[in-house]
Amino acid sequence: MSNAVWFITGAGRGLGIDIAQTALAAGHSVVATGRIPNKVLDAIGAHENLLTVELDITDPSAAEAATRAAVERFGQVDVLVNNAGNFYAGYFENISPEQFRAQMETNFFGPLNVTRAILPTMRKQRSGQIITVTSTAGLIGQEFVGAYAASKFALEGWMESLRFDVKPFGIKTMAVEPGFFRTELLVEGSSTIWPELDIADYAERTAQTIEAWKSMNGQQGGDPRKLAQALVTLSDSDALPLRFVGGADAVEGVEQNLAAIQGQIDANRDLSTSLAYDA
Repeated sequence: MSNAVWFITGAGRGLGIDIAQTALAAGHSVVATGRIPNKVLDAIGAHENLLTVELDITDPSAAEAATRAAVERFGQVDVLVNNAGNFYAGYFENISPEQFRAQMETNFFGPLNVTRAILPTMRKQRSGQIITVTSTAGLIGQEFVGAYAASKFALEGWMESLRFDVKPFGIKTMAVEPGFFRTELLVEGSSTIWPELDIADYAERTAQTIEAWKSMNGQQGGDPRKLAQALVTLSDSDALPLRFVGGADAVEGVEQNLAAIQGQIDANRDLSTSLAYDA
């Protein structure tokens, strides 16, 4: 896909910056969105093919307004990248109901809002790509990430089903499951929010886990610039896989999880297959 118009959420920090800069360098036009457009512009750098637009992805009307601005400037939207998100960390009982709902509003309903706003344009074009950044936590449950994993698992199910809805209109989909990349996801007060509730039974493990997560910030093995380049390469090929697992750690983790699931199937195969009505 040459000279495509990319619409990127969460483009003012982390992976979003790298995706925007890489797409521009590849000759594409970019609509870079974020809560504060001037900060998005400063982060990416001025470019004749760049439009920065204010967008809170939890606001459906803002998503519609940002889509209108994109079409007014560039006439179309070819690639939507649902990248914006955050991380409500903690054990389930320590995460308040309000925090859990906030996690779902941003990480799950946010991408739905933006995609719902852009799909009419892509359907009219009879072409487009929807790329949604989920996480390895969208395929593998982990300790201390119950809310985050729930939001990402939800995205995985939605994306896997959405492909059937939009395929007749020439629209393709790809879910991206990164492992640990050196982005701002683990920056406290920026993308990471710690649990609100204190429960004595969890106190020691919570303190230890928070310190462990903090120590990982800035030490992650994945290079977000290389991930951004991989996404642009896949998009330009116009042969999107249903899923793209990003990073050697993610590949290893997913392969181990698949093997574990296969082992569970094999261990209970006779029982699982004995559940039909008797003839």
